[in-house]
Amino acid sequence: MSSTLLETTRASHEEVERLERLIVKEFQNDLTSSKDRLLQSHRVRNMIDTIVSTSHKLVDIYEDKDHARKDEIAALGGQTTSGTNMFSAFYDRLKEIREYHRRHPAARVVDVEEQYEALLKEEPVIEFTGEEAHGKYLDLHELYNQYINAKFGMPRSGKKESEDSHIEYSTYLNLFSQPQKIDRKLKLTRQYREYTQNLLEYLVYFFQRTEPLQDLDKIFSKVVTEFEEQWKDGKVPGWGGGQETGPVPAQDTSIDLDYYTTVEELMQVGLEKLKEALASLGLKTGGTLQQRAERLFLTKHIPLEKLEKKHFAKGSRVPVQNGAAALKENINSKEVALMEAKIIKLCTLLSETIERTKENVEKKQALTYEEMESERQEEEMQAESESDDDDQQIYNPLKLPMGWDGKPIPYWLYKLHGLGQEFKCEICGNYSYWGRRAYERHFKEFRHQHGMRCLNIPNTKNFNEITSIEEAKELWKRIQERQGINKWRPDLEEEYEDKEGNIYNKKTFTDLQRQGLI
Repeated sequence: MSSTLLETTRASHEEVERLERLIVKEFQNDLTSSKDRLLQSHRVRNMIDTIVSTSHKLVDIYEDKDHARKDEIAALGGQTTSGTNMFSAFYDRLKEIREYHRRHPAARVVDVEEQYEALLKEEPVIEFTGEEAHGKYLDLHELYNQYINAKFGMPRSGKKESEDSHIEYSTYLNLFSQPQKIDRKLKLTRQYREYTQNLLEYLVYFFQRTEPLQDLDKIFSKVVTEFEEQWKDGKVPGWGGGQETGPVPAQDTSIDLDYYTTVEELMQVGLEKLKEALASLGLKTGGTLQQRAERLFLTKHIPLEKLEKKHFAKGSRVPVQNGAAALKENINSKEVALMEAKIIKLCTLLSETIERTKENVEKKQALTYEEMESERQEEEMQAESESDDDDQQIYNPLKLPMGWDGKPIPYWLYKLHGLGQEFKCEICGNYSYWGRRAYERHFKEFRHQHGMRCLNIPNTKNFNEITSIEEAKELWKRIQERQGINKWRPDLEEEYEDKEGNIYNKKTFTDLQRQGLI
């Protein structure tokens, strides 16, 4: 029945309006967990995509390039080739409707509301790696390996490059968002271009999964506009003047001659490194280790244009770039610089995620494998508990205490610990403690200690099980009296010895000394 073009148009408009109402209804749901909010955003994104595709179909129908809509409207009005006959058109349409119901007598009416309500309950499939943890962290391990195995990712370590000089993953998380710090000569290599392209593709894919409602095309169009202005003015970070066309080596030699003062120091690099450096400059690569080092060391003080021909390989002398090659290089530089600008913008938008990733990596470095597995399981359990209905009223007629899971503890456990017994402490301000264990433990807690300090009584073991203020004062008084009887008296108990070894107390010794007998 919906085969006509006008019925298709009406159904498309209805679909758009229903999806708009569903989006409003979806945003009215107050979700607590981050996973539920992410699923909600993807559901809304899917509905928006459906609205956009349906709207494009409606635009095509209204443009009516094949005049099908115009012909159908004319047919409804009874306009035929023989003239206008509205009644014949009406009865033809009525006959068509009756014929349809005759052929489909058991056709049921589909409830469209149920079909659209099901869209609010579906869970979109979002592909995240285990490291990404449902969009909480970035997973840049593949890009990190690509970075450290490239020449632009090797740190300068003086004269020699050791195998253990690669940066750590935690350090890479601070560097990948700062491509302007890489040397421009290294950015013109094919290896860096592939790395930048892979990094941009991953960040775009991650941003689309975690922020599905953001208009990335609009963000990038603004980035391109700002980049074109900066490139024209030569103010792109890390690229200097955008219109430079001077010769730049197509490949980095990976040997900085400024670090070497003699040929002997340069020989420590090795045969293979020297061969690669000479080949990149178009020089001869043969000879002994010393000959190669001497040939390469010449380029430190003499420009390539002034070197003798005998040092160059056949047909490989470095020519001056012509206009076409310089233009091609400038275009390639501009493309790489634009990708860097997009990467910097995405890193700004994902700054919170990058910080969480750094904290997570630093935390993992201090954990064992078993601790990481247990922490992952705890996070999964916490995510499941967040998705439960927290608004349900807990049935607790016996008024049992709540356990660690927010539910009443079992009754047998309640009886076992004697939690039905109430203990009051007058020193704590008549505070009630339920259960023997809590009562015994409270004597060492702050509330009881504060009450004893207010009474000017030390909270020692002698006052355990004392909860009455009068009893505590009486006991403290008896302790003070007992301490007075047993008090040490230095005049009678302090001993002195004379030259002959006789022992006296302090009083006797002082008297004898005054009389001159000692």
